[in-house]
Amino acid sequence: MDTYADDLLQLFEQLDLKNVIMPRQERVLVGAVTPLMVQTEASPKANPLEVFDGFRTAMINDRAQFFLDVPSGPFFGFNRPGAKVSQGLIQSWYQQGMMCGFVDAYECIKVFSETDLTEDLKKIDIPVLVIHGDDDQVVPIQAAAYEAVKLLKNGRLVVVTGGPLALPNIGVDLVNQELSKFIEE
Repeated sequence: MDTYADDLLQLFEQLDLKNVIMPRQERVLVGAVTPLMVQTEASPKANPLEVFDGFRTAMINDRAQFFLDVPSGPFFGFNRPGAKVSQGLIQSWYQQGMMCGFVDAYECIKVFSETDLTEDLKKIDIPVLVIHGDDDQVVPIQAAAYEAVKLLKNGRLVVVTGGPLALPNIGVDLVNQELSKFIEE
């Protein structure tokens, strides 16, 4: 995570960006995995390690199918009754996954699930908008958004009723509206 932040800082400095807001799923608290996505004594509401072991096993056994199954189901919420399925989003997610190096994709599971960002969240002293769907089947809102807001000095939570993990894709207008309100504040 520090490498990612350092890379962004270098990019922002190179481009001389000022007063920038960079919303990003899983990085700046739109459906984010913070503070910790794997279940521990400190995060009992998070997903058990077996969930992530299942991701790893599925990726090893049939990587291509893994990158179809996840977006077809829980990631976008397309497995819910009445969901408007977008083959374009499924194929886009699949293509991104297949273009990524196998080792990087595999190791990413450990990074996003087992990196404890609790202390990092406590250090953030700027306003932070946290947007999370209450029907996120991948990143439980109880273990992520609710806990993140408790740790942030100046966090504001927006809960999207029926929202899946992929809010920036599924709820574009809602996310943009909330971002606009946040920026105006």
